[in-house]
Amino acid sequence: MSGRDLFCQPRRIRRGAALTLVFAGVLVAGAATGSFPDTGQAGSAGRRTAAGAAHPDPGHEDVRQAAAEAMADGKSPMEAAERAVSRSGDRWGAVYSEGEYQEFQEALDGQYTGVGLWARREGDGRIAVTRVQPGSPAADAGIRKGDRLRSVDGDSVDGRPVTEVVSLLRGDADDAPAGTTVTLGLQRGTRAWTETLHRARLSTDSVTVRKLPGGVTVIQIAAFTKGSGAAVRAAVRQAPAGAGIVLDLRGNSGGLVTEAVDTASAFLDGGLVATYDVDGAQRALHAKTGGDTTRPLVALVDGGTMSAAEMLTGALQDRGRAVVIGSRTFGKGSIQMPTELPDGSVAELTVGHYRTPSGHTVDGRGITPDLEAGPEALQRAETVLTGLGDAD
Repeated sequence: MSGRDLFCQPRRIRRGAALTLVFAGVLVAGAATGSFPDTGQAGSAGRRTAAGAAHPDPGHEDVRQAAAEAMADGKSPMEAAERAVSRSGDRWGAVYSEGEYQEFQEALDGQYTGVGLWARREGDGRIAVTRVQPGSPAADAGIRKGDRLRSVDGDSVDGRPVTEVVSLLRGDADDAPAGTTVTLGLQRGTRAWTETLHRARLSTDSVTVRKLPGGVTVIQIAAFTKGSGAAVRAAVRQAPAGAGIVLDLRGNSGGLVTEAVDTASAFLDGGLVATYDVDGAQRALHAKTGGDTTRPLVALVDGGTMSAAEMLTGALQDRGRAVVIGSRTFGKGSIQMPTELPDGSVAELTVGHYRTPSGHTVDGRGITPDLEAGPEALQRAETVLTGLGDAD
């Protein structure tokens, strides 16, 4: 494990569903942490690994010491680390097994093991399929957007958090690899049936692009996985000249911060994206030069917009580059750093926070949109873009 990564996670990780909880409201796809780039100090001043490099933060040292003592006593280092993280009071502290952490890193690289479903929980507690990945086991089985997911391997999913449904689909309790089966109970209208699917290694498609009848380009980013920034920049180049863009960040639970900065670079001509601190040392993230600074831009956000997605939103809003429409974002602006434990598992503890270009703290507060909107947010964005185009 390299020393370059710092992580921002949208919610506390618990043993037994560790990896799946970082996939927020997405079934078997997406990534939900923020990974901050190394600026030359993070690796040397940052963490302590099994090799013995010292970490100045006593929280990390306490967790590693607890794990080492447990291993010496023939007990589980990971369980000891989890207890230490819990006692630390770190709201975003997390512990991964070695396999979970590897799978997590693969997810950030745009790969995952699953069946290719996206879903959300409806107001009545039912789980509805919102997207099916082309070429996935779910697509091959004929599952469609709008289908209701009733059960996984015989267990009803009605009323359960989506994160728990994710855990069942991925087979996390059994560390189920690609090729293992999962049986889904489904309903479409009055028809109810079951499908037995084989999990597969799939690539995420975190950026989708579509054009509205009026010429507006909608770029939806589900998560900032590797290559997301390049995909956004390509979509901006291919958009009709002068036409507005809607950057849809609703439900985006974060991802690689380097990719979020690359996305910001598509709309900014250099300049500050965010500042952050690690163990008290101040750092800054800057956009590349050459972005499109004149095209009308609206960013859509909601309570599921987290971490790196909030950082991007704050940069575009503070610098006057985009009109932000939707509802207040989640409020996850803290940074976690990984520490490798003696048995290969990984513990993460909070080491700092990031701020928007104007110095606003996001953690626990979120970002307030310029215009409040609910389900009609996209329609309102089109109206705003029309006004921005007229103003030009």
